[in-house]
Amino acid sequence: MKKPTEPASIPDADRDTRTPPRSDPSPNRPRRPRDRTARTARTARTARTVAAVAAAGTVAAGLAVRAVADGAFAKYAGSALYTVLLCALVAFCAPRARPVVVALTALGLSWAVEFAQLTGVPAELSAHSAAARLVLGSTFNAPDLFWYAAGAAGAWAVLRAAARARG
Repeated sequence: MKKPTEPASIPDADRDTRTPPRSDPSPNRPRRPRDRTARTARTARTARTVAAVAAAGTVAAGLAVRAVADGAFAKYAGSALYTVLLCALVAFCAPRARPVVVALTALGLSWAVEFAQLTGVPAELSAHSAAARLVLGSTFNAPDLFWYAAGAAGAWAVLRAAARARG
């Protein structure tokens, strides 16, 4: 007597019932990368490159504003661009984050730095370092809070439009 697991006792055991793989994929469908991790890494690398270019462009815009303008316009444009720069840096560090998360994180950091100026610590650090003065500021200025929000809103709009364009 034959065992039930032997090929002769199983009907059609010698026949391959699987569909053969397509040798020529349809030209209308793009080929998907086999490894999802590789595709995700490539997307993150591209997002980081774009964020780095955006950060450099934001710094250039800030320097240009300071070079051609002065007074309230330059000050508040610099405040808005400060938050835009933070958005670019957050997007660089977290390339898969949603635009609203990037913008709100940058806004929160901007506000935290502004409110920290009430303690006097940034002013003390700014007295000893030009870099600290650029990053931390020195004195609290309430209108900056609005301009930080304006910068975050602008950066969010750009990030959201870019995300929608990617699909």
